[in-house]
Amino acid sequence: MALEDGRVFAVRAFGARAECSGEVVFNTSLTGYQEIFTDPSYAGQIVVLTNPHIGNYGTTPHDAEARRPTSKA
Repeated sequence: MALEDGRVFAVRAFGARAECSGEVVFNTSLTGYQEIFTDPSYAGQIVVLTNPHIGNYGTTPHDAEARRPTSKA
Protein backbone atom coordinates (compact mmCIF):
# COMPACT_ATOMS: atom_id res chain seq x y z
CA MET A 1 0.00 0.00 0.00
CA ALA A 2 1.49 3.32 -1.06
CA LEU A 3 0.46 6.48 0.75
CA GLU A 4 0.37 9.95 -0.73
CA ASP A 5 3.34 11.04 1.41
CA GLY A 6 5.54 8.36 -0.21
CA ARG A 7 5.48 5.76 2.58
CA VAL A 8 4.96 2.19 1.35
CA PHE A 9 3.66 -0.68 3.51
CA ALA A 10 3.70 -4.40 2.72
CA VAL A 11 0.14 -5.74 2.97
CA ARG A 12 -1.59 -9.03 2.29
CA ALA A 13 -4.76 -8.70 0.29
CA PHE A 14 -7.54 -11.25 -0.09
CA GLY A 15 -10.48 -11.60 -2.43
CA ALA A 16 -10.55 -10.43 -6.03
CA ARG A 17 -7.36 -8.95 -7.47
CA ALA A 18 -7.88 -5.28 -8.20
CA GLU A 19 -6.36 -1.87 -7.73
CA CYS A 20 -8.14 0.89 -5.88
CA SER A 21 -7.45 4.28 -4.45
CA GLY A 22 -9.14 6.16 -1.67
CA GLU A 23 -8.76 7.66 1.75
CA VAL A 24 -7.47 5.10 4.27
CA VAL A 25 -9.47 5.18 7.52
CA PHE A 26 -9.19 3.06 10.66
CA ASN A 27 -12.00 1.64 12.77
CA THR A 28 -11.23 0.26 16.23
CA SER A 29 -14.64 -1.30 16.92
CA LEU A 30 -14.65 -4.75 18.49
CA THR A 31 -17.86 -5.78 16.72
CA GLY A 32 -20.12 -4.50 13.97
CA TYR A 33 -17.92 -4.99 10.92
CA GLN A 34 -20.98 -5.73 8.78
CA GLU A 35 -22.44 -2.36 9.70
CA ILE A 36 -19.10 -0.65 9.02
CA PHE A 37 -18.75 -2.05 5.49
CA THR A 38 -22.36 -1.22 4.58
CA ASP A 39 -22.41 2.25 6.20
CA PRO A 40 -22.76 4.89 3.44
CA SER A 41 -20.55 7.28 5.42
CA TYR A 42 -17.56 5.07 4.46
CA ALA A 43 -18.30 5.32 0.69
CA GLY A 44 -15.07 5.61 -1.30
CA GLN A 45 -12.84 4.96 1.71
CA ILE A 46 -10.48 2.05 2.37
CA VAL A 47 -11.41 0.78 5.84
CA VAL A 48 -8.74 -0.85 8.01
CA LEU A 49 -10.10 -2.81 10.97
CA THR A 50 -7.80 -3.07 13.98
CA ASN A 51 -9.41 -5.98 15.85
CA PRO A 52 -7.81 -9.37 15.01
CA HIS A 53 -11.07 -11.26 15.58
CA ILE A 54 -13.07 -9.52 12.84
CA GLY A 55 -14.90 -12.12 10.81
CA ASN A 56 -15.17 -14.74 13.55
CA TYR A 57 -18.96 -14.51 13.55
CA GLY A 58 -21.46 -14.52 10.70
CA THR A 59 -23.58 -11.85 9.13
CA THR A 60 -27.31 -11.24 8.99
CA PRO A 61 -29.42 -9.13 6.62
CA HIS A 62 -30.87 -7.31 9.64
CA ASP A 63 -27.51 -5.71 10.51
CA ALA A 64 -26.77 -4.15 7.12
CA GLU A 65 -26.92 -0.37 6.83
CA ALA A 66 -27.27 -0.57 3.02
CA ARG A 67 -28.00 -3.28 0.44
CA ARG A 68 -24.32 -3.74 -0.41
CA PRO A 69 -20.91 -2.62 0.90
CA THR A 70 -20.12 1.02 0.22
CA SER A 71 -16.46 1.15 1.25
CA LYS A 72 -13.74 0.66 -1.37
CA ALA A 73 -11.93 -2.11 0.46
